[in-house]
Amino acid sequence: MTGLSARLLRDPVHFLALGFGSGLAPRAPGTAGTLVGVLLDPVLRPLGIELRVLVVALMFGAGIWLCGESARRLGTHDHPGIVWDEIVGYLALMLVVPAGWPWALGGFVVFRFFDIVKPWPIRQLDHGVRGGLGIMLDDMMAAAWGALVLLGIMAVLGI
Repeated sequence: MTGLSARLLRDPVHFLALGFGSGLAPRAPGTAGTLVGVLLDPVLRPLGIELRVLVVALMFGAGIWLCGESARRLGTHDHPGIVWDEIVGYLALMLVVPAGWPWALGGFVVFRFFDIVKPWPIRQLDHGVRGGLGIMLDDMMAAAWGALVLLGIMAVLGI
């Protein structure tokens, strides 16, 4: 449970960092935030890969400040309700796979797995890098591990 008030959404920093309100989910806010990414990915697909990469890079850069500032205002590093990093991480992972619900589901599953389990070096980044950069980096690393899994599946399937 995030224990956060919906009043926080009046503040643009919290509105974005809390994933447009998805981070207020009483259970599994990170999963709720990732679902926002699942909904955004098909909206971004028509932009083409170059613009999607740019959008994700800009979201990552903005997220360093947004997540860091939101965490500072909430008085805790990487509050579970801060889910901008999950949204961006999922979108980054989806840059390497084709469109379609099987890939969206696969991306969701592997991203959540690596974000929750936090194998090396994700846990080290999560605990060792402070501020907004640390909040964003562990999810980008979860995206990288997830991308490797999905790219491996694509290679096996000959896609």
